[in-house]
Amino acid sequence: MDKFSQYIPKNTTGFLNQPYPPTSVVIRRPDLIQGVPDGILSLCVPIVLYWSYSTFFHIVDTYELAEKYRIHPSEEVLQRNKVTLRVVIQDVIVQHIIQTLVGLVFYKLDPVPTTGYEQREMWYLKQRLPPFFKWNDTIANLFVYYGYWYGLSATKIIIAFVIIDTWQFFLHRLMHVNKTLYRKFHSRHHKLYVPYAFGALFNDPFEGFLLDTVGAGLAAIFTGLTPRESMVLYGFSTLKTVDDHCGYSLPFDIFQIIFPNDSIYHDIHHQHFGIKSNFSQPFFTFWDKFFGTTFHGVDQYKQSQQKITLERYKEFLASRQKSRIQKQQQQHSKVERYSDSEDEPDHQKKEQ
Repeated sequence: MDKFSQYIPKNTTGFLNQPYPPTSVVIRRPDLIQGVPDGILSLCVPIVLYWSYSTFFHIVDTYELAEKYRIHPSEEVLQRNKVTLRVVIQDVIVQHIIQTLVGLVFYKLDPVPTTGYEQREMWYLKQRLPPFFKWNDTIANLFVYYGYWYGLSATKIIIAFVIIDTWQFFLHRLMHVNKTLYRKFHSRHHKLYVPYAFGALFNDPFEGFLLDTVGAGLAAIFTGLTPRESMVLYGFSTLKTVDDHCGYSLPFDIFQIIFPNDSIYHDIHHQHFGIKSNFSQPFFTFWDKFFGTTFHGVDQYKQSQQKITLERYKEFLASRQKSRIQKQQQQHSKVERYSDSEDEPDHQKKEQ
């Protein structure tokens, strides 16, 4: 079993195997980027990722790079949506300002991140392991090391996912059940019948604050996330939310592969026939299943949209081919006219 020792950094073996806990000297944790506190960076990361990922899909839209995978034909964005891109972007900027201001308040209240105590905690963690893990020191050390550095963080973040899903499901559902709340707040988001990436956080400011800012903040607080773990949570949640509204069903999209709550699932909720279903967001669908609010035609909707998209894609390819032929003919005509104009003086000279 010693072959497993190669997966453990050498400097960890000594203190994990010694009979007494190592001493610890607690100091301020160095920032990932010098001069930028991790707490501030955790506020910047989701904003940068939101605009970067949304811009990526906007480029895909503009240059028609993935027409084969569109959920809706491109013309429906202009025909069915009741709000302009400019207004959408303005609302998202407002939400980012609000979430940043709230984040700055909690940043000031949070304790300064520290380090230097990790080896001591890992030593005590190993002492508390059940006998099953202690039959081999290498296995025990491997479990403690990776469990402490990665397993605990991953567990906390997954629990945070569940908290966010729970928070958003019940508030989101309430926004639809209560007509006053829907009319005053949530109806704004549903002006986008055909979702696109920039519109992922297009909400009434109050709703955006309550659903997204408060929900993610509570998840981070309840799970005790560090600034770096919060960075992962906020960044991943942002990317997932943008992906849910991207307007594409991509076979190679990691978010749509891992999570059942994908762009098609959420697109149904934006349609008039699915507005009272598929409330779950942004990760899982278990609350919809538990309360019976899952749309009972997800597979059929996927198939019908794929059929429509395929037909439109064939039209798109034919149109593009026709456009290329026309351009080639125009270029050929220009070349012929240019050749004629070059030959004309020589011809006139010969006649003289």
